[in-house]
Amino acid sequence: MPGIAPEVISHKLTISPAYKPVRQKRRSYDAERYEAMRTEVDKLQTIGFIREATYPVWLANSVMVKRPGGWRMCQDYTDLNKACPKDSFPLPRIDQLVDATAGHELLSFMDAYSGYNQIFMHPPDSEHTAFITDKGLYCYNVMPFGLKNAGATYQRLVNKSSPVTSATSWRFMTTCW
Repeated sequence: MPGIAPEVISHKLTISPAYKPVRQKRRSYDAERYEAMRTEVDKLQTIGFIREATYPVWLANSVMVKRPGGWRMCQDYTDLNKACPKDSFPLPRIDQLVDATAGHELLSFMDAYSGYNQIFMHPPDSEHTAFITDKGLYCYNVMPFGLKNAGATYQRLVNKSSPVTSATSWRFMTTCW
Protein backbone atom coordinates (compact mmCIF):
# COMPACT_ATOMS: atom_id res chain seq x y z
CA MET A 1 0.00 0.00 0.00
CA PRO A 2 1.48 3.38 -0.95
CA GLY A 3 1.82 6.08 1.65
CA ILE A 4 4.27 8.07 3.75
CA ALA A 5 6.86 5.89 5.49
CA PRO A 6 6.02 5.56 9.21
CA GLU A 7 9.63 6.57 9.99
CA VAL A 8 8.84 9.99 8.48
CA ILE A 9 5.50 10.51 10.25
CA SER A 10 2.62 8.53 11.72
CA HIS A 11 -0.46 9.64 13.60
CA LYS A 12 -0.23 8.95 17.33
CA LEU A 13 -3.12 9.22 19.75
CA THR A 14 -2.43 10.66 23.18
CA ILE A 15 -5.35 9.37 25.22
CA SER A 16 -5.80 10.80 28.69
CA PRO A 17 -6.03 8.04 31.32
CA ALA A 18 -8.73 10.11 33.06
CA TYR A 19 -11.21 8.99 30.38
CA LYS A 20 -12.75 5.53 30.34
CA PRO A 21 -12.95 3.81 26.93
CA VAL A 22 -16.35 3.99 25.25
CA ARG A 23 -17.85 1.27 23.07
CA GLN A 24 -20.70 2.74 21.07
CA LYS A 25 -23.57 0.48 20.06
CA ARG A 26 -24.27 -0.22 16.40
CA ARG A 27 -26.94 1.94 14.77
CA SER A 28 -29.72 0.53 12.64
CA TYR A 29 -30.08 1.58 9.02
CA ASP A 30 -32.31 0.79 6.08
CA ALA A 31 -31.24 -1.68 3.37
CA GLU A 32 -29.90 1.06 1.05
CA ARG A 33 -27.56 2.43 3.72
CA TYR A 34 -26.40 -1.04 4.78
CA GLU A 35 -25.50 -1.84 1.18
CA ALA A 36 -23.58 1.43 0.81
CA MET A 37 -21.74 0.67 4.07
CA ARG A 38 -20.82 -2.85 2.93
CA THR A 39 -19.54 -1.51 -0.39
CA GLU A 40 -17.40 1.12 1.34
CA VAL A 41 -15.99 -1.38 3.85
CA ASP A 42 -15.09 -3.79 1.04
CA LYS A 43 -13.38 -0.98 -0.90
CA LEU A 44 -11.40 0.28 2.12
CA GLN A 45 -10.37 -3.26 3.06
CA THR A 46 -9.28 -4.08 -0.51
CA ILE A 47 -6.99 -1.04 -0.72
CA GLY A 48 -5.58 -1.71 2.76
CA PHE A 49 -6.91 1.36 4.56
CA ILE A 50 -8.77 -0.77 7.14
CA ARG A 51 -8.46 -4.23 8.66
CA GLU A 52 -10.58 -6.36 10.95
CA ALA A 53 -10.31 -5.41 14.61
CA THR A 54 -10.32 -7.84 17.52
CA TYR A 55 -11.22 -6.87 21.08
CA PRO A 56 -11.13 -3.09 20.59
CA VAL A 57 -11.09 -0.95 23.71
CA TRP A 58 -12.65 2.06 21.94
CA LEU A 59 -15.46 1.48 19.46
CA ALA A 60 -17.01 4.15 17.24
CA ASN A 61 -20.23 4.07 15.30
CA SER A 62 -20.42 4.24 11.53
CA VAL A 63 -22.67 7.05 10.37
CA MET A 64 -24.11 7.19 6.86
CA VAL A 65 -24.25 10.72 5.44
CA LYS A 66 -26.26 11.56 2.31
CA ARG A 67 -24.23 13.00 -0.56
CA PRO A 68 -25.05 13.61 -4.21
CA GLY A 69 -25.32 10.23 -5.89
CA GLY A 70 -25.26 8.06 -2.80
CA TRP A 71 -24.04 7.70 0.76
CA ARG A 72 -20.77 8.41 2.53
CA MET A 73 -19.60 6.39 5.52
CA CYS A 74 -18.15 8.38 8.42
CA GLN A 75 -17.10 7.35 11.91
CA ASP A 76 -18.28 9.07 15.09
CA TYR A 77 -15.04 9.58 17.04
CA THR A 78 -16.67 12.05 19.47
CA ASP A 79 -15.85 10.00 22.59
CA LEU A 80 -12.27 9.22 21.51
CA ASN A 81 -11.67 12.87 20.58
CA LYS A 82 -12.83 14.02 24.03
CA ALA A 83 -10.14 11.80 25.58
CA CYS A 84 -7.32 13.28 23.46
CA PRO A 85 -5.77 16.62 24.43
CA LYS A 86 -5.48 19.24 21.68
CA ASP A 87 -2.24 19.35 19.70
CA SER A 88 -1.42 23.05 19.37
CA PHE A 89 0.78 22.67 16.28
CA PRO A 90 0.26 25.86 14.25
CA LEU A 91 -1.86 25.59 11.14
CA PRO A 92 -1.32 28.08 8.30
CA ARG A 93 -3.20 31.35 8.56
CA ILE A 94 -5.24 32.04 5.46
CA ASP A 95 -4.47 35.78 5.52
CA GLN A 96 -0.71 35.08 5.41
CA LEU A 97 -1.16 32.63 2.54
CA VAL A 98 -3.26 35.12 0.58
CA ASP A 99 -0.81 37.98 1.24
CA ALA A 100 2.09 35.80 0.06
CA THR A 101 0.45 35.46 -3.37
CA ALA A 102 0.29 39.22 -4.00
CA GLY A 103 2.33 40.30 -7.01
CA HIS A 104 2.73 36.82 -8.48
CA GLU A 105 1.44 36.05 -11.96
CA LEU A 106 1.15 32.31 -11.45
CA LEU A 107 -0.36 30.42 -8.56
CA SER A 108 -0.50 26.65 -8.37
CA PHE A 109 -2.07 24.28 -5.92
CA MET A 110 -1.21 20.67 -5.33
CA ASP A 111 -4.15 18.43 -4.56
CA ALA A 112 -2.96 15.71 -2.20
CA TYR A 113 -5.63 13.15 -3.13
CA SER A 114 -6.67 11.27 0.03
CA GLY A 115 -3.86 13.12 1.80
CA TYR A 116 -4.89 12.00 5.27
CA ASN A 117 -4.98 8.41 4.10
CA GLN A 118 -1.31 8.58 3.08
CA ILE A 119 -0.28 8.85 6.74
CA PHE A 120 -0.25 5.58 8.67
CA MET A 121 -1.64 5.25 12.17
CA HIS A 122 0.94 4.52 14.86
CA PRO A 123 0.51 0.71 15.14
CA PRO A 124 -0.38 0.60 18.86
CA ASP A 125 -3.04 3.27 18.27
CA SER A 126 -4.64 1.68 15.22
CA GLU A 127 -7.08 -0.42 17.28
CA HIS A 128 -8.39 2.76 18.95
CA THR A 129 -9.88 3.77 15.59
CA ALA A 130 -12.16 0.71 15.63
CA PHE A 131 -15.66 1.12 14.27
CA ILE A 132 -18.69 -1.13 14.04
CA THR A 133 -20.69 -2.13 10.97
CA ASP A 134 -23.18 -4.91 10.31
CA LYS A 135 -20.26 -6.87 8.77
CA GLY A 136 -18.09 -6.69 11.89
CA LEU A 137 -15.46 -4.59 13.62
CA TYR A 138 -12.75 -2.77 11.67
CA CYS A 139 -9.96 -0.32 12.43
CA TYR A 140 -7.89 2.03 10.31
CA ASN A 141 -4.30 1.33 9.23
CA VAL A 142 -4.15 4.93 7.97
CA MET A 143 -5.15 8.22 9.55
CA PRO A 144 -8.91 8.62 9.06
CA PHE A 145 -10.91 11.83 8.82
CA GLY A 146 -12.64 12.87 12.01
CA LEU A 147 -9.81 12.26 14.47
CA LYS A 148 -8.78 15.12 16.70
CA ASN A 149 -5.30 16.43 15.84
CA ALA A 150 -5.29 14.81 12.37
CA GLY A 151 -4.96 18.28 10.84
CA ALA A 152 -1.91 19.01 13.01
CA THR A 153 -0.27 15.72 11.97
CA TYR A 154 -0.94 16.50 8.31
CA GLN A 155 0.47 20.03 8.68
CA ARG A 156 3.62 18.60 10.30
CA LEU A 157 4.09 16.45 7.20
CA VAL A 158 3.54 19.44 4.88
CA ASN A 159 6.09 21.48 6.84
CA LYS A 160 8.63 18.63 6.76
CA SER A 161 8.25 18.15 3.03
CA SER A 162 8.23 21.83 2.07
CA PRO A 163 9.14 24.35 4.74
CA VAL A 164 8.01 27.92 4.15
CA THR A 165 11.23 29.84 3.54
CA SER A 166 9.93 33.30 2.70
CA ALA A 167 6.80 35.25 1.83
CA THR A 168 7.47 34.69 -1.87
CA SER A 169 8.27 30.99 -1.74
CA TRP A 170 5.67 28.66 -0.32
CA ARG A 171 3.64 25.61 -1.14
CA PHE A 172 0.19 24.90 0.20
CA MET A 173 -1.34 21.44 0.07
CA THR A 174 -5.03 20.70 0.35
CA THR A 175 -6.76 17.42 0.90
CA CYS A 176 -9.57 16.02 -1.15
CA TRP A 177 -11.68 12.99 -0.41
